[in-house]
Amino acid sequence: MIDTFNAIIENQILFVISCSMLGLVIGSFLNVVIYRLPIMLEREWQREINSATEDELANSNTEKAFNLVTPNSRCSQCEVPIKAWQNIPVISYLLLAGKCHSCKTPISLRYPFVELLTGILSAVVAWHFYPDADTALACLVLTWALITLTGIDYDTYLLPDNITLPLVWLGLIVNYFGLITSLESALWGAVVGYLSLWSVFWLFKLITGKDGMGYGDFKLLAALGAWLGWHMLPVIIILSSLVGAFIGISLIVLGNREKTKPIPFGPYLAIAGWIALMWGSELNTLYLSYAGIV
Repeated sequence: MIDTFNAIIENQILFVISCSMLGLVIGSFLNVVIYRLPIMLEREWQREINSATEDELANSNTEKAFNLVTPNSRCSQCEVPIKAWQNIPVISYLLLAGKCHSCKTPISLRYPFVELLTGILSAVVAWHFYPDADTALACLVLTWALITLTGIDYDTYLLPDNITLPLVWLGLIVNYFGLITSLESALWGAVVGYLSLWSVFWLFKLITGKDGMGYGDFKLLAALGAWLGWHMLPVIIILSSLVGAFIGISLIVLGNREKTKPIPFGPYLAIAGWIALMWGSELNTLYLSYAGIV
């Protein structure tokens, strides 16, 4: 097993292909997380809100388990369990012609899209950071987390603490070993990342009396600061604004979103953070040069 692993790491093509295949499998799991985690959190919040009477406690013990593992995946329409051969990333969707094997209900394109996106981005990360396998594997974890947060925030306007807060700590741990930036830069990146959007939030609220963004956005930018360092924060903020403007206008023009419907900022931060992860140094140099700083 160790010899096989070493052989994969020593060959760039094998390493990229292996990471891509792993990404496809992880993408299938990310679909589960994107769908189930908000439901799990909502149920947990509801239990906390409800008064814990004896009847309610008794009923809660009879509730069927619902988590990232249980119950097994099934068709949302006919509720027939999905068999193993029907759950192969991307391939099963093509074999099934995009429909449930039992009731022929169309399967959302999101499922193969997330799987394919995760596989492609995993391959890009592996290629970009090769031969530094440790950094590549760490950045794969960040990439998968950003994909998950993008999907959840787009659906529910929620960036769960279950993902953002561990991501902050993981970024600090990764950079304790200096894989992406120094620990000092990572620490201040987390602090400045959180406080920058926190300040904008309260300034906007004082002026307009409205909430301009959620607290999850602060934590996500703090996580990106912990991974990439404080010096990447200006690039991330600028990129997220540009990405947000482009995607937001495109969705409105194409008629896929109402003008009055709020657009979550988390996906734009995630996209900007991933771009900064891959090409942030070049973009930072270009930005500083354009600003006349260097």
